[in-house]
Amino acid sequence: MRADAGIAMGTGHVMRCFALAQAWQDAGGHAVFAMAQATPALEERLQRESMEVARLRAEPGSADDAQETIALARRKQARWVVVDGYCFGADYQAALKGAGLKVFFIDDNGHAAHYSADFVLNQNVHANEALYRSRDESTRLLLGPRFAMLRREFTEWRGWNREIPAVAGRVLVTMGGSDPDNLTERVVEAILAEPDVNATVVVGGSNPRLPKLRALVAGRRDAPGDVPRDVQLVENVTNMPELMANSDLAISGAGTTGLEMCFLGLPALLIVLADNQRSAAEELSRRGAAINLGEGAETSLRVLAEQLVPLLASRERRKTMSEAGRNLVDGLGAERVMAKLNAGGTE
Repeated sequence: MRADAGIAMGTGHVMRCFALAQAWQDAGGHAVFAMAQATPALEERLQRESMEVARLRAEPGSADDAQETIALARRKQARWVVVDGYCFGADYQAALKGAGLKVFFIDDNGHAAHYSADFVLNQNVHANEALYRSRDESTRLLLGPRFAMLRREFTEWRGWNREIPAVAGRVLVTMGGSDPDNLTERVVEAILAEPDVNATVVVGGSNPRLPKLRALVAGRRDAPGDVPRDVQLVENVTNMPELMANSDLAISGAGTTGLEMCFLGLPALLIVLADNQRSAAEELSRRGAAINLGEGAETSLRVLAEQLVPLLASRERRKTMSEAGRNLVDGLGAERVMAKLNAGGTE
């Protein structure tokens, strides 16, 4: 698994590779993460899951990076090299393929000039073949949320039925593993203005403002006056499906978490945290599974409140959004991807 994570880039590339690595483990395999950049919390989680972490020294995406990855794959006798990140382009794929490796390339918006990987996976709702017109004849495409790879903890929630209350009172807030723009604080401020709302605020271990968020939540919870008393800050979660199931509505970054919320039928207000999330947020909104609040830097408390307050009160709208999401993601994506990998790309 060649992917990196950091405060600026977030943890999304590694976390979706993590979902595939878990499926590979469940099939009896072993996963090695080749990383030039990693946060301590994420590296610790990978190791807890019996996944090996090998640190690379080269500049991510460079020719030297490709050679380090090739050497590591050969030492480990890897059946596949999975690559996920925007710094990995056409030359990187070509180098791995030229070394005789099988390459599985995870993508979002067709950023590479040309694709020579054995498989290209784009699990987003907006994925389409036009993004990959420039590709080798042998390159296979796996497109759309049918191939959405969910982590192991989501599998036990297949078939679960969501109850839609008349008025939503439980809101989940999650802005990714690092939240470099500190949107979590802004969203918490908006929620604390709603007296009848209980909030669960998920903060990744890679978030540099964690102490400040702890103080904010503790101070507001204990403050006098008409403010919500049940504001819970949750760190380094491993039970995200349970938190989603116990919430009526989410305010979230528009990354892979959006597909996880679709699977559990959780209506969401999505905030675009990075350029690569824009198309996904727009398409999920168009399909009726979420509401796109736009760019994080432009999301004001007023805009958030204008969308949040009526959605809390509308059972019918939340029910429609929940059904739309569940129709998009069935939770079997990792198994479908595994079937392709086990077939060796030859079927």
